[in-house]
Amino acid sequence: MKQFLATGIAVLLLCSACTENLSTNRPYILTTATTGGTYYPVGVALATITKAQLYETEGISLSAISSAGSAENIKLMRDNQAQFALLQGIFAAWAWNGDGPISQPQPWLRSIAALWQNVDHFVLLTELTTDGTIWDIDKLDGVRFVLGARNSGAEKSGDHILKSLGIDYEEKLNLAYMGYGATANAIQDGTIVGMNIPAGPPVTGVTRAFAMVGEKLSLLSFTDADIVAINKTYPLWSRFVIPADTYPNQPDAIQGVAHPNLLVVRDDIPEDEVYQITKTLWENLAALREIHKATSGVSLETALTGVGAPLHPGAIRYYREIGIEIPEALIPR
Repeated sequence: MKQFLATGIAVLLLCSACTENLSTNRPYILTTATTGGTYYPVGVALATITKAQLYETEGISLSAISSAGSAENIKLMRDNQAQFALLQGIFAAWAWNGDGPISQPQPWLRSIAALWQNVDHFVLLTELTTDGTIWDIDKLDGVRFVLGARNSGAEKSGDHILKSLGIDYEEKLNLAYMGYGATANAIQDGTIVGMNIPAGPPVTGVTRAFAMVGEKLSLLSFTDADIVAINKTYPLWSRFVIPADTYPNQPDAIQGVAHPNLLVVRDDIPEDEVYQITKTLWENLAALREIHKATSGVSLETALTGVGAPLHPGAIRYYREIGIEIPEALIPR
């Protein structure tokens, strides 16, 4: 009987250890955005680097999935269907404060880092432009325009920009709702006259559109006064010059605007695992930059710039370890 009990306890302990190991080794979900933008390929790159560096030694891995973007990512994380996400900086601020399209504060939200700049690509048929600025949209009348997929990050950030400028786009435009790939197809087919695609350049959807009909398209610019107006509530946007020839048939540099994209996480993910992922991100930055040009501007110097929600303790641990001072506002209470 003693031998039987001892064997049974050993089996139970082994099963418990196996269960714990399986739990630890399950992949975390990193939710991104549509495949025609920058979030998805960068998310896949982050997941690939993390698994390559951490799975065998730490049992940590990420699996990147596509989504409708920042707005859906907040819901997926809230419901624990995703544990990590890429978010536009404005969405992190909205989620933390319960503002904009997010009616309630999301206290589980924690930041890891500000990554590359999310550049606002407002594209319009050249024949409909007057001065080539964002204010050309204010002169339109009933034409079909895509601000983004319904309830997507593109739609909501585009809404914020245009309303901050006082442009009543809902009155001026006949809105269609599509993801980046479908939007690029629609502008090539001539079924829409313009589109809004916020992402890190070069963006696949914009590249496709300009390759096909770029001589008929214009990227709209922003003035310094426009940036001041957009930043009235949340000072996140800054000047971003889109260099000439970033896209086919784009001979001139464009005075654009951008604000940071963030890597965020739920607060219930263990500190050591977030520490390891943060460390891996920054120690493999060269590999990330090789995978997508949009990440060329990612650096530790701007890792905390435009971060609108507190940092996860695992990220704080890494930044303090390498000597980066953490602003009080980013330390969770």
